[in-house]
Amino acid sequence: MTHATHDVLVIGSGAAGLTAALELAQEKKVLVLAKGSLTGGSTAWAQGGIAAVLDAGDTFENHVRDTMVAGAGLNDRETVEFVIERAPQAIDRLCELGVPFNRDEDALHLTREGGHSHRRIVHVNDATGWAVQEALLKAAKANPNITLLPGRTCIDLITDRNRQEFSGAGHVWGAYALDEATGAVEAHIARATVMAAGGAGRCYLFSTAPRGATGDGIAMAWRAGARVSNMEMMQFHPTCLYNLEVKNFLITEAVRGEGGRLFHPETGHRFMADYDPERMELAPRDVVARAIDDQIKRYGLDYVHLDISHEPPEFVKEHFPTIHEKLMGLGIDMTKGPIPVVPAQHYTCGGVLVDLFARTDLPGLWAAGECTESGLHGANRLASNSLLECFVFGDAAAHDILTMWDELPEPPAIREWDESRVTDSDEEVVIKQNWTEIRRFMWNYVGIVRTTKRLERAAHRIKLLRDEVDDYYGHFRVTTDLIELRNLLEAANLIVRSALSRHESRGLHFTLDYPETDPIARDTVLVP
Repeated sequence: MTHATHDVLVIGSGAAGLTAALELAQEKKVLVLAKGSLTGGSTAWAQGGIAAVLDAGDTFENHVRDTMVAGAGLNDRETVEFVIERAPQAIDRLCELGVPFNRDEDALHLTREGGHSHRRIVHVNDATGWAVQEALLKAAKANPNITLLPGRTCIDLITDRNRQEFSGAGHVWGAYALDEATGAVEAHIARATVMAAGGAGRCYLFSTAPRGATGDGIAMAWRAGARVSNMEMMQFHPTCLYNLEVKNFLITEAVRGEGGRLFHPETGHRFMADYDPERMELAPRDVVARAIDDQIKRYGLDYVHLDISHEPPEFVKEHFPTIHEKLMGLGIDMTKGPIPVVPAQHYTCGGVLVDLFARTDLPGLWAAGECTESGLHGANRLASNSLLECFVFGDAAAHDILTMWDELPEPPAIREWDESRVTDSDEEVVIKQNWTEIRRFMWNYVGIVRTTKRLERAAHRIKLLRDEVDDYYGHFRVTTDLIELRNLLEAANLIVRSALSRHESRGLHFTLDYPETDPIARDTVLVP
């Protein structure tokens, strides 16, 4: 096994990880590990944009209120203010890095999305995430203090924690990672580690998340002894393209923001009037997703229609060039007719508990982005607040590490990765079978609308699978698929446990057994 020691280890090469790395690299040597390619995370997939108060007619208080309303009051107000007040500064920094945001003459062009009371979404057409990813990666590649290492699947955090009880005292000294090309396990040792490994969307059968969103960061931090919070708050995007050839292609919120309407595909009824007559298609995502889910289940539909063809063709092509081009390739002309859409898992609002310094419970471990629960999103993320959280908390983690540097101890001797009692797997089919089973029962039992009975069924299946996966993990050499399956199962377990413990409906967690909302909003916090 190879050992390598760094000042700081960053796990994840998306917006949160690269923001932290660029700040840290002003003073320290930073290693960034990426599973698969450097652009394989969720950042590159983000179509919508970044929410920031830049217009004279808008205020921080408006943005705070919109965020809290979408989050059904479960947000931490101090965190919400902390993030929103730093948004203009984050946009300035991205402009300096060369992100080519759309402009109206001298000013940045602002669009509007569901749940927002004002136009405040800064964007690059309908492919903001890709432009941001490119700019951050270009800057990171040019920085001599940053080493980018793709093709590394992290297995576990390196800790000296007493595994018998939760104390929060176990120190993190980096991570063990699999070299995907050679199959060798490496120990990447560091004085400080930043976890920015993304969400757990691939727990679900239908998801807009990239293939690698298997809850790795959440599962690793949980196994190491960090608390997780609000894992039941899984956001389902209302409008994912329904197409049997193309999986998980998102139709951005901004299509509805710019006038897109939802219709029953057979009767032509504009059904949002039945669910939220005031806000219609601009209601928050949870409301729209539940409405579509209800239409599909009630009428036995495969999909509903999203239609913006009443707008001029030039307007549609100018605002949504990426989506228009993709759909034309599939024989759908959104300037002339509707787009078939279904809800799909979209964002993990819960995760590893962090404070305003991006600190976790574990000394030596900071975390930022979708793998965390910072208090920003509450029970439902407001559109285009996710990339913003990555920039603000990636920055917060870096500043805290640099401030505390002299107090951070040097890493001790790290034990070898032991492969003496394992062999190569001769039954890869077991992994594929279990992976498919998890995603299917999570979709059916722990989806947009839940019941206690369905959740208990899911918990029962997780218990059975856990014995099988633990046995498999103990006997065979690790592969990326096996590591992901182990993490996927852990994340599914945390989601189900959290959902069973919340006896109310709030935001994204809607259960037929407890349809009322409690007067007091409480976080669901799980302790290892």
